[in-house]
Amino acid sequence: MEKLRVLGEFFFSQIQGKPIYDHQGRLVGKLRDLAIRWEGDTPRVTGIKYARGIQKHIPVEQLAHIHVTHIDLRHELKEETLAPLQPDEIYIGKWLMDKQIIDLKGSKVVRVNDIKLFWLQSRDQQHLVLNAVDIGWRGLARRLGVEFLFRRLENHLVWWEFIQHPEDKTGSLRLRQEKQHLDQLHPADLAEIIEDLDYKKRADFIEDLDVEVAAEAFAEMELDIQIEILEHMDSQQASDLLEEMPPDEAADLLAELPEEKSDELLNLMEPEEAQEVRELMVYEEGTAGSLMTPEYIALSPDITAAEAIRQLRTLAAKAETIYYLYVLQEDETLIGALSLRELIIAEPDTKLEDLMQTRILSVSPHESDREVAEIVNKYKLLAIPVVDDNLKMLGIITVDDVLEMLVPDRGSLDTFASLFVRKRAMK
Repeated sequence: MEKLRVLGEFFFSQIQGKPIYDHQGRLVGKLRDLAIRWEGDTPRVTGIKYARGIQKHIPVEQLAHIHVTHIDLRHELKEETLAPLQPDEIYIGKWLMDKQIIDLKGSKVVRVNDIKLFWLQSRDQQHLVLNAVDIGWRGLARRLGVEFLFRRLENHLVWWEFIQHPEDKTGSLRLRQEKQHLDQLHPADLAEIIEDLDYKKRADFIEDLDVEVAAEAFAEMELDIQIEILEHMDSQQASDLLEEMPPDEAADLLAELPEEKSDELLNLMEPEEAQEVRELMVYEEGTAGSLMTPEYIALSPDITAAEAIRQLRTLAAKAETIYYLYVLQEDETLIGALSLRELIIAEPDTKLEDLMQTRILSVSPHESDREVAEIVNKYKLLAIPVVDDNLKMLGIITVDDVLEMLVPDRGSLDTFASLFVRKRAMK
């Protein structure tokens, strides 16, 4: 393997705008930008853009020395020696500086504030290569000319070997292990990352995630951002995302879209999921029906506690909550309910009809959301069933849905709901 000697290292901001001299010391221009070709893991500088409005650059082979005060060329600058920008080349100042990149350690979006370069000597020639991107405050201060105020801060570098080649000039920079790490983030952290991205990049970013992960993060975002993302997404991918969301949340979101767009997405969804969402969309805003979800645990009165627990293992994954279990007849009439605690401590062979509570608090889908909130608060419920005039089960309203209606700010809501559920679960 050929050994390389480091002749110097510096940041792009330190040489940008510096004068360029030919071999006789004559000024030929200033360093405006650097053209690079991305070869393997290490982007290499191919030329120097030395004047505004000229789409040609000085080939890197003509460089003699690079200093932080000036750049020296080997020969006189001649028109025939200039090279045009090739299709596989980009300018780093124009296309890489200020690009968004995800800081995996901090789970946040940052920007490329500067780029570190190495000036290397091999046996036959010299090379100027990109070594790392600086995403820290010191890098930003360096660009602004006030780095001396931040010398106690370390440079926050991401080495170029960990960065993927961008798919296009306008795309965000991506880390090689980014997807694997992002899939493991908490949905709320992932939602914050997406919200911090440029609005043009949000839809593309979500499309790259596993649909289940994307749906969980999507549910954590504010409604206006959700709408914006859906409007920029491919329709089929948007419908896949909606299928993974709780039906009540999907219904709320689709209700905010233009009718034509909403119908298009519903028609692309699986028929069963689409039907659930359509049924929820018929209820007016501010009613119990608009708050409810059809994702609840329904069990038969004839099964035993042991069988109920076996069924629960399968049903729980798709339920909004498993704190309360609802006992229904074959025609879906609600006849009883019991808590998860009551089921667990019951004798295995006890039938649910002997365990269930028959005095059940419920609401009509047409009751106001304020009336629902008063009942949930008065009786300290974690969920309340919604039934029609014939006591047919339509869905449930969970306490977090009530809180979201009362406390629209998601940050306050999450804290309030967490504390409330923890308090009730300990009783």
